[in-house]
Amino acid sequence: MERLKRLGMRYPITVHENRTVLVSFTDRSGLRIHRGYAYASDRTLRAVLAFVGSTRRPSRKRAERDVISFPVEEYVRPRPRRKRRPRLQPGDRKVLADLNDLHQRLNEIHFESQLAPVEFRISNRMRTRLGEISVDPETDHLIEISISRQHLLHDRWDEVRHTVLHEMIHQWQVECGLELDHGPIFRRKAEEIGVLPRSHRTV
Repeated sequence: MERLKRLGMRYPITVHENRTVLVSFTDRSGLRIHRGYAYASDRTLRAVLAFVGSTRRPSRKRAERDVISFPVEEYVRPRPRRKRRPRLQPGDRKVLADLNDLHQRLNEIHFESQLAPVEFRISNRMRTRLGEISVDPETDHLIEISISRQHLLHDRWDEVRHTVLHEMIHQWQVECGLELDHGPIFRRKAEEIGVLPRSHRTV
């Protein structure tokens, strides 16, 4: 943030990637600013200085609007939040092993074993989704497939198989560099392997 110093910043500058609080300032710790502002114009950086240094409420509000309007996320992609792993319950290890075996068999049958092995997670929070995939926004690599615990507890294994296969089509989209959606390509692949293009219902 050398440009900020050249424009008149006299306090220490700390760079971060917290999207919740883009800019903050105290006399003691100085300026904390999102790393995305390194790509901002001098006009936006002057607004940062005005936001920090102005004591007049109208001027500070105008500067705040200019600061917030800069799209930091277009220049610094947010890091994926690590999901807190739920504590395993009795029987979970067996279910996770069964899900991995199922993924391997379906991979052989429907995808010529071309999909990468994937980690499964049992979700305690899903209430309308049967399953979902998580993708790292920085690398576009698949992180895991989550399956609803309620789905596993209350539905037949054939239905769970259907859900895993649905999420595997999304995995196929990710690994082929395709758009992750339920559009025409997804629907064609789903029809090809006999999957209904839906992933929501009350569980």
